[in-house]
Amino acid sequence: MRRKTFSVLFFIKKSKLLKNGEAPIRLRITVEGRTCDVQIKRSVPVAQWNQAKECVKGSGRMVEELNNYISSIRVRLYQIHRELEESGKKITADRIKDIYNGNDESKKTLLQLFEEHNSQCRQLIGKDFVAKTVQRYETTAKYVREFLEKKYKTSDIYLSEVTPAFIQDFEVFLKVEKGCAQNAATTRLKNIKKMYRIALENDWVRKSPFTSIKFKREATHPEFLTMEEIQAIAAKEITIKRVEQVRDVFLFCCFSGLSFSDVQQLSREHLIKDQEGKTWIRKTRQKTNNMCNIPLLPIALQLIEKYNTHPECAESGLLFPVPSNQKYNSYLKEVADICGITKPISSHVARHSYATSVCLANGVSMENVAKMLGHSDTKMTQHYARVLDSSIMKDMEGVEKLLSTNKALTLKITG
Repeated sequence: MRRKTFSVLFFIKKSKLLKNGEAPIRLRITVEGRTCDVQIKRSVPVAQWNQAKECVKGSGRMVEELNNYISSIRVRLYQIHRELEESGKKITADRIKDIYNGNDESKKTLLQLFEEHNSQCRQLIGKDFVAKTVQRYETTAKYVREFLEKKYKTSDIYLSEVTPAFIQDFEVFLKVEKGCAQNAATTRLKNIKKMYRIALENDWVRKSPFTSIKFKREATHPEFLTMEEIQAIAAKEITIKRVEQVRDVFLFCCFSGLSFSDVQQLSREHLIKDQEGKTWIRKTRQKTNNMCNIPLLPIALQLIEKYNTHPECAESGLLFPVPSNQKYNSYLKEVADICGITKPISSHVARHSYATSVCLANGVSMENVAKMLGHSDTKMTQHYARVLDSSIMKDMEGVEKLLSTNKALTLKITG
């Protein structure tokens, strides 16, 4: 492997003299032709500087101390360069400067990296991230801090000090102290793993503590409503305005498959008509940026028209008056009670109900459901897919009919 060129140069800045008339001594670090300058916080009379030897001319204690100081800096810089070479880390002039100034990124801490990551993500809410995702990372950082204080009596830990044992102990902490289920704990661990992916990419650590750790997710069976339950909600007369509005938004999601964040942002610009006059939703999902192409069913169109002149919608330019996620889910519990639905319903139950009861139960292919839900492939859609008893019976009735017409398959039973 070819060794990178590296040099250190001390010089004075004659063009920017200090108030005492002396020139500041500066240091220039060069790696592969790229340079960066450092102020060493020392100065010297211009006439006393020997540029050829990069030192101060003359004799006496002050001159000797200054030259020794310059020599010690040179030795330290070459030591830093050698350590970076031996560790196999990326060598740049800026990196050597940072380490010399005490800003060694290899000493970055886990919570420091979380803070930098979360701050950057928060600025990108609505562009690359949704608020819920950022909150998840922030909660993980909070749990890490609590774990460190409880087990290690410290407020932070260097990235290089985190071991597989630390990760395993943190997983136990999540499950026992924070009451996290397997999948929730796995999500928290994946948040930390991302920090190490960032650290590896920036060469802040040499290896990840997750190398030998495999994540295990448990299969989940999210709730969905049958068509009978959806019809019961649609048919119920609700006199409380805020509850009625949430019921209508929920029903729209049941018949369009939109998530809460997407229906909250839905506007007229997301509605298009095809050549046959059919109305479609064409919108990129906020969570994944994947495009949704959804032909609207009559009941979904009726719900849109119901709120066409609603004051809040007219002012915001949105199709529905959607409250905050917290209020939405709270009001949905009231909807369930009023309509006699015993299943726990939330914003995401509508999306599962659309995939299962509205689409798959009525013969829509998995591929088309994936396109309407905005999934990049059917692997994610399978998480939403449910096989209803009615679908099984419908398919088996077809098999029964086929077998009954095939006389060659008639079973002869003799007593």
